[in-house]
Amino acid sequence: MTDTKTTVGVVAESGADERRVALVPKAVSTLVNSGVAVVVQAGAGERALLPDELYTEAGATIGDAWAADVVVKVAPPTADEVARLKSGQTLIGFLAPRNADNQIAALKQHGVQAFAVEAIPRISRAQVMDALSSQANVAGYKAVVLAASESTRFFPMLTTAAGTVKPASLLVLGVGVAGLQALATAKRLGARTTGYDVRPEVADQVRSVGAQWLDLGIDAAGEGGYARELTDEERAQQQKTLEAAIGGFDVVITTALVPGRPAPRLVTAAAVEGMKPGSVVVDLAGETGGNCELTEPGRTVVKHGVTIASPLNLPATMPEHASELYSKNLTSLLELLITDGALAPDFSDEVVSASCVTREAAPAAKPSSEEAE
Repeated sequence: MTDTKTTVGVVAESGADERRVALVPKAVSTLVNSGVAVVVQAGAGERALLPDELYTEAGATIGDAWAADVVVKVAPPTADEVARLKSGQTLIGFLAPRNADNQIAALKQHGVQAFAVEAIPRISRAQVMDALSSQANVAGYKAVVLAASESTRFFPMLTTAAGTVKPASLLVLGVGVAGLQALATAKRLGARTTGYDVRPEVADQVRSVGAQWLDLGIDAAGEGGYARELTDEERAQQQKTLEAAIGGFDVVITTALVPGRPAPRLVTAAAVEGMKPGSVVVDLAGETGGNCELTEPGRTVVKHGVTIASPLNLPATMPEHASELYSKNLTSLLELLITDGALAPDFSDEVVSASCVTREAAPAAKPSSEEAE
């Protein structure tokens, strides 16, 4: 009798604007070399510019990825996708466990064991699995590129025969991973950068990327490295001081999120009206309502002479590198869940237990050829 390996299935994303793929060929090669069989749905990597041939060269087979023992994907599954899964299978990906409209209950009903990458704890040894951070890096970088494209002004200082143009001033509201990447990218483009967050402990991180710190005297550090929701008094204080400060910047990039809640409103209509015509606001919180009062999620609009862009799913606009980073996150998690080619999650492990959002009995370990004989 021959070995039966655990199979990992890489499915094609169904979202019209989702161009990422869960595993790139390099990751497939790593898994195959570790004793795992990988099945890739035909065309799964095409929108990330990764044809099927690269996957077969890496050791994968092209076939029914939805029938694999472990199915990996990027975007949260739709109801139709959940219906394709069967009891005993394992699903790994972004599952939106804090969103009210997630498919967690449906996955549990189908007997699917599911691991949400959003729920991976932010501890040192899990950094390599932190998909939220890897994709936030992509979003922070692309937000600055978008802002520079929409701006009517140069980012760097230019000294020419016709005179000197002063550098653009840029403010980032919400200095997590995306915010820090935005500050660093804008600094490399020559802008004068400033960061603000309700967690004052990140001030040193802001300064470490060459930016100034905007101190409004508010401390709202929450659990897990996230910000807590502000009190009414804190919110009023923040709104008043931010309105006064925002008018002095050419570009404002907002990234502030509170897990499981609508995005906090940081840029009021009055603040936008106070900005110079030609200024730009890039709101990365559009998927949860937006940080700007005038944001229209998924659209770029002009209000009071200010361009307000609220792109959705920015990482998908850079599918090659976003997929490469996400793939490394998933590969590291899979290496934790699969031992000697068999799916064997250790629920005493903090990373495994925290990321598992539906827990069903995993299939019995499949016998090796030696055991079978």
